[in-house]
Amino acid sequence: MRLGPLHFGPMRRGPCLWPPVPVLCALLCVLFCLPAPAAAVAVRDSSSDGPAISAEVARLYEEAAQASQTYELGRLAAKTQRMKARRLERLLEAERREVEALHADVGQVARAQYRTGSGGITYTTQLLLADDLEDLMNGQQLAWQADLAVSRLLERAERAERRLVRDEKRATAAWRDFDARSLQLAAIKRGIAVKLEEARWKLQGAADRSVAAGRCAGAVRLEQREEPTTRAWVTPVEEYELSAGFGGEGARWKSRHTGQDFAVDIGTPVRAIGAGRVVSVSCGGAFGIEVVVGHPGGYYSQYAHLAGVTVDQGQLVRTGQWVGQAGTTGNSSGPHLHFEVRLTRHMGSAVDPARWMREHGAGF
Repeated sequence: MRLGPLHFGPMRRGPCLWPPVPVLCALLCVLFCLPAPAAAVAVRDSSSDGPAISAEVARLYEEAAQASQTYELGRLAAKTQRMKARRLERLLEAERREVEALHADVGQVARAQYRTGSGGITYTTQLLLADDLEDLMNGQQLAWQADLAVSRLLERAERAERRLVRDEKRATAAWRDFDARSLQLAAIKRGIAVKLEEARWKLQGAADRSVAAGRCAGAVRLEQREEPTTRAWVTPVEEYELSAGFGGEGARWKSRHTGQDFAVDIGTPVRAIGAGRVVSVSCGGAFGIEVVVGHPGGYYSQYAHLAGVTVDQGQLVRTGQWVGQAGTTGNSSGPHLHFEVRLTRHMGSAVDPARWMREHGAGF
């Protein structure tokens, strides 16, 4: 994690020309006796614990994603093994039915032999007493063939049963291993969730203190996994649920809702919908901590109620680059991202963001 540098103008030394005493008193009165103007520019403060908490939240999000991915891979492997065992079992059942059918055929042959009076008589005796040797030999050959077919099928069934037992053992071991891994991963995920929840509210607390003091913490440089994209526009968050939409009415808005709200957790990475330049980073007023990005073509995007920022004013950003972390600063009833598309950088020029995003191939 790298904390964004704070840029101050160079200190200049030179001769000190003091004004007369009455003038000096008047200047001091202006500086210390009059209230500060309401629209004063917020001062950046690097002493907040926000940067460290921002990085911790981002790291825990990554750990949670990795734990979930490992859990899913293990579940799919065990499921594949179980499906294979069940498939073999179905094949074995088909062969068992075939064996039963052949046994029935053999039984019919035996009963036919018994009815002809040959049951229990040796084959040599049958040859001596037979009226038609050819019929006798043909019948006996059929019986031998039936016995041979049954023997071969029984051998196949035994081999299939051995395979089934082996694969069932493997499947059982896979499921047992999966259950153990699931318990372990579930414990890890629970631990991460507890740490993440604690870190989220620490991040929000630091953000609230910054907003209350009007002193914005500097940009936090978070490690973002680069995912190459050819898309010019993307949604401001990857996974979300839509809440309040554009034009809605509510007690928390002066007239109508000027953007689209995305219900996300505190600390969720917020990304630039397209390439552009950061034109504003502020931390006061109804929007709390907010970032405004200017895009080619004269449009602007706004990201409000943040818990932290990852860019500086004037910085160029790429499509999908993180510009902040979601929160609930300012006039907010709970964690979410307030997103606007504007005709100018200023409030009051918003257009329907859902329609605008659909027109640019990144609808939500």
